Amino acid sequence: ISESLYRYHSRRGRGPNIVAIGGGSGLPSLLRGLSQHTANITAIVTMADDGGSSGRLRRELGLLPPGDLRSNMAALAADEALMTQLLRFRFGKRFDGDSEADGEISGHNFGNLLLAALTGITGSFDEALLAAERVLAMRGRVLPSTLEQVTLLADVIVDDGAEVVRVEGESEIPKAAGKIKQVYLNPADAAAYPPAIKAIFQADLIVLGPGSLYTSLIPNLLVPDLRAALEHARAPLIYVCNLVSQAGETDGYSVADHVAAITAYLPASRLLTALANSNVRPVYAEPANSANLHYNYVRPVPAQDVHLTTIDLVDPERPGRHDSAKLAQAVLAILDRGL
Repeated sequence: ISESLYRYHSRRGRGPNIVAIGGGSGLPSLLRGLSQHTANITAIVTMADDGGSSGRLRRELGLLPPGDLRSNMAALAADEALMTQLLRFRFGKRFDGDSEADGEISGHNFGNLLLAALTGITGSFDEALLAAERVLAMRGRVLPSTLEQVTLLADVIVDDGAEVVRVEGESEIPKAAGKIKQVYLNPADAAAYPPAIKAIFQADLIVLGPGSLYTSLIPNLLVPDLRAALEHARAPLIYVCNLVSQAGETDGYSVADHVAAITAYLPASRLLTALANSNVRPVYAEPANSANLHYNYVRPVPAQDVHLTTIDLVDPERPGRHDSAKLAQAVLAILDRGL
């Protein structure tokens, strides 16, 4: 092994112990960036997913939803580019032509089926996660927030405020086309996964997001023991705000609106640093559909116990997404200066 490569891996091994909490969409971008600076990474992800392949595996096999775990595992895999392609591969077309496949495997991701198979081989979901870490040579860990089958529910204001409806299911909430008033977890007393609690107490830094505000981030905070751990952990807490609004969840939200929503589900005594994008009008070459991107504008955050940091976080190749390197550097800079 070369001296430079040895120093690189040694430096990462001595890096800060960081816990990142979220789901399967935005969190991998943070993990990719952080993995270049430290190998001491633990991602804690929601278990409320009930759509697509994950939902089918929940209903048909009684498996905990693997999709968000799979996405974050790919981000921490040794050969991230190849493993992301492999784990995201979705069976859909026949291999002997372009026609759509119609078998039971159609629509499933390979990574979800891998976790299902490992659960069958090892006899438990948490042992399957440990086995997947070894198979993927991961630079960190990905843990569920709970091992219970949980359902996300939301009270949604519809018809211009005339009615509040209760929507059941993570995948159904954005379809309600209203303003989310509050979200709940069923069962409300779902037990936290003990290794996740231990990771929070051992962390040097805890990061919330990025990711879907009401369906990826907040469901983790609805697990009582996990919320309590965040209250008592010594590590500082950063919330990474999304770059753009999300249809059906955060339409018209500013950064201040995001911060107000997340703090409503955090312990009242918890100090928070919010990290937001300052480049709301990217100058990069944007794709044809960029007109549909509604950037979250920055306005003063009213809460006195929230410190707001803004910096350009836009990926120049994908203007609606965070740049992994920029995001990791911004998070580590906040840690270095002691928030």
